[in-house]
Amino acid sequence: MTTTQPLESTAGATEAPGGSAEHPVPTDKTPSGKRRSRIPGPLLPEKYRPVNRPKLWLDVALIGIGYYLYTLTRLAAPLHEGPAQQRGWDILKAEHYLGLNFERSFNHWIYGMRWLAFSMNVYYATLHFIVPIAVLIWVYVKFPDRYRAVRTVMCVMTLIALFGFYFYSLCPPRLLPSGNFIDTFKLLNPWGQAATTSDGVAGLGSSTNEFAAMPSLHIGWSTWCALVIAHLAQRRWVKILGIAYPFATFAVILGTANHYVLDAVGGLVVLTLGFLVQRILQGRPVFAPAPVVTGEGGVTVPKQPDGSGGSGSVVSTAVASAESKAGAERSSRPEIQPQG
Repeated sequence: MTTTQPLESTAGATEAPGGSAEHPVPTDKTPSGKRRSRIPGPLLPEKYRPVNRPKLWLDVALIGIGYYLYTLTRLAAPLHEGPAQQRGWDILKAEHYLGLNFERSFNHWIYGMRWLAFSMNVYYATLHFIVPIAVLIWVYVKFPDRYRAVRTVMCVMTLIALFGFYFYSLCPPRLLPSGNFIDTFKLLNPWGQAATTSDGVAGLGSSTNEFAAMPSLHIGWSTWCALVIAHLAQRRWVKILGIAYPFATFAVILGTANHYVLDAVGGLVVLTLGFLVQRILQGRPVFAPAPVVTGEGGVTVPKQPDGSGGSGSVVSTAVASAESKAGAERSSRPEIQPQG
């Protein structure tokens, strides 16, 4: 009688040039076939990466800390006046070299339409705070599994910007001596104050850092709002309004002479860094659905903006694991041919 000895399986092994099947060639794909991300992470342990909405008091505390840090930049602003003005001229020279110095002509054109300049003043001083807060509340209520991720992006972006305000104070165009820009806040003050007391945004010169031009958080925050709305909103008209918001903001910051074009570029840079840091810390894209482990060993995918997922979309991890193990065993068994 002839017996056949079991053979070792070489399934999945790839023979490398000059090597053997015992040393497969490294691949940049995961076992499931998806390409591995080149972004490192997550840096945070799993217990520090919850996907549920945080306590409300925690976010209130974060806002308080952020305002305290902003206060530090505001108190230091008078000491930075001379360097801030010089940097304003440096920015204009750089934009002239790049062909981006159209702020002055656009500012004068907007001022020629008083109603539009007045409306832009109100827009600049109000929507900058109202819209991001409204978007945060909306995500907190409707998409709790995404809230921590989108909030992390905004917090990191704002923190980086605060460092920019402190270490690179920049005089806005409207306050640049002999810059020939029109200060629409002074001439068309929407708050009814005298021109001599309306140096700051919303007439609050003593409460704002007037040299916080680089990077432009008006652009950073508005683009953040646009991305969140475009990814999570279901109605088409809401998505369109969200996408239009940063473009309108860009026109406003130039028309009111509160920012340079390069300030807007800086705002996009800090926003990109916010997304990058969030990805490194949490190990997943901002808008990727976070699975929630259920008590029965399954994984529930939260309901998505397109209507998929939800409480009925449960995948049993035990069944999936058993099936994958059985499949692996079948693939590793060699076929035995009977011998006569």
